[in-house]
Amino acid sequence: MLNIKCFVVNMVEENCYVVSDETKEAVIIDDGACIRGEHQAIDEYIQREGLTLKHVLNTHAHFDHTMGNAHLYAAYGLKPQMHANDAELYTNLSLQVQSILGYRLKVDVAPLGNMLKEGDTITFGNHCFKVIETPGHTPGGICFYCKEEGALFSGDNLFEQSIGRTDFPGGNALHLVSSLRDKVMKLSDSTKVYPGHGNTTTIERERRYNPYLN
Repeated sequence: MLNIKCFVVNMVEENCYVVSDETKEAVIIDDGACIRGEHQAIDEYIQREGLTLKHVLNTHAHFDHTMGNAHLYAAYGLKPQMHANDAELYTNLSLQVQSILGYRLKVDVAPLGNMLKEGDTITFGNHCFKVIETPGHTPGGICFYCKEEGALFSGDNLFEQSIGRTDFPGGNALHLVSSLRDKVMKLSDSTKVYPGHGNTTTIERERRYNPYLN
């Protein structure tokens, strides 16, 4: 059984997930923590639960989902894993902050680990995630899907009754909608969706009520 702990972090209230199972092995998805208190809260949870962190995963490379990677690398020696098409975006996090939020903020960047692609599997404990490519919010947007537990970590690709913005550099609305319709909407109705911002939802709910997908 997956244990999913969500931390809402940084100035744009991003959902960072620590996901573990009965073996106490864990992954962290989209750590956007940017201040000491946020890092400490995540570290304390990992220590309190006796977790061994195995992977640092990113659904995409926007700054609000990756600002915590440098701390995780320093604390646990793990390099972040993402799609290769977002590697260039990731190397310019400080520039991202300035262009999107309008002010300067120095963001340290951890070295990149494995580049992920469609169909790859990430294993930890007794579970695995399958990588689903969903470009459009960014060129290298991906989701992480655990079939056994009916859980999808969608990043900023799919939200409750919405989808990710596509007006940022590298965005493509057609690609995002088509990948969601062709891949994500074919998952089981009961699949629970854990997005990068906002509330959890289900595939059934989005198939019925999401204006971009029905």
